[in-house]
Amino acid sequence: MNTFNKIGLAAISATAIAASAAAETELTMYYPIAVGGALTEVVDGMVAEFEAANPDIKVNAIYSGNYDDTRVRALSALASGEPAQLAVMFSIDAYDLIEQDLIVAFDDIDGVSDDWLNSFYPALMANGQIEGKTWGIPFQRSTIVAYYNKDKFRAAGLDPEAPPSTWDEMVSMGKALTKDGTYGLMIPSTGYPYWMFQALAIQNGKEVMSNDGLTTYFDDAAVVDTLEFWKSLSTEHGIMPEGTVEWGTLRQAFLEGQTAMMWHSTGNLTAVKNDASFDFGVAELPANVRKGSPTGGGNFYVFKDTTDEEKAAALKLIAFMTSPEQAANWSIRTGYMGVSPAAYETEALQTYTQEFPPALVARNQLENAVAEFSTFETARVREGLNNAIQAALTGSKTPADALAEAQAAATRLLRDYQ
Repeated sequence: MNTFNKIGLAAISATAIAASAAAETELTMYYPIAVGGALTEVVDGMVAEFEAANPDIKVNAIYSGNYDDTRVRALSALASGEPAQLAVMFSIDAYDLIEQDLIVAFDDIDGVSDDWLNSFYPALMANGQIEGKTWGIPFQRSTIVAYYNKDKFRAAGLDPEAPPSTWDEMVSMGKALTKDGTYGLMIPSTGYPYWMFQALAIQNGKEVMSNDGLTTYFDDAAVVDTLEFWKSLSTEHGIMPEGTVEWGTLRQAFLEGQTAMMWHSTGNLTAVKNDASFDFGVAELPANVRKGSPTGGGNFYVFKDTTDEEKAAALKLIAFMTSPEQAANWSIRTGYMGVSPAAYETEALQTYTQEFPPALVARNQLENAVAEFSTFETARVREGLNNAIQAALTGSKTPADALAEAQAAATRLLRDYQ
């Protein structure tokens, strides 16, 4: 507990700690492994360190694929009566988890302080704070960043320290970089196409949903224009492959020189750093009307059907894993951002970011970030948007028709909640 005392985060009350110490408490935590890097080893190490400091608590970490896989597995386990006390799931799952009455608000758990809740970056808390309560605590969090090959910039006569800062520059530089079997740019359109699309739409000056989870704006003129622009990168400008670009293989495509620039999660940063055989840079996403990226990644949730002793132990684990020292270690080893300003004040992360400035890009981008796309019926609404994006990019529908269909479906799904 000396770490928590030192940083002044009174996350757990003395009575709750005493209760959990009375007998061994066993926790089951579902955890997603969706991005590159040996994340299981990092999480296992953090859990082992926590258990060594808290021998009265045992943590069973169940690794369960991507975020959607994790949600399905965790909720299936709960439905079948298998014990599970906490999970890291999509930050955008909050509406659905609340609707299904599966999680407890942190404000309603004994011992959680406002000081602790206020210690995290507000932009990372946005998806987890709904109707005046906090339902998720940020951990595996990201923004989309632009990775670029500085060697290819030099070969194309471009300044390797001046990546594109606008859409126009992205297109013009992309044309200069598209040669010799290399595309200038790849933006993934499988896996999480809605996430990339939300970034483009924000940059074009339009959000794709309201902040209350009740309304989407897929058929807005600026949103349709955004999808037309994305498609034009391949069909008109020729700087990106036609059709879809695979999320899961894009990092390797970048490392193999198939693309000079890629948009991807900052969660890939350490893997790219370790594996790149060339000089690379990381930049904030370019602007059109404005700068912007949605936040992304996972939050900690505590399931409602959990005893007071288990809640206390779960909180203790969450407070440990999100503490400045652990968040700094996590950021260095994975590329995900530290979730609090205090993490960037640690000696470890200050030293690392001085040596490797790209580690600050995702954090700096929070200044222009917005909450990730999330509504009631999130999974189904998101699926409709994903299908519309892919239909437009593959040419099976026009952007306007595809987005009109997605908007009509979203309106039907959200009507009851309004």
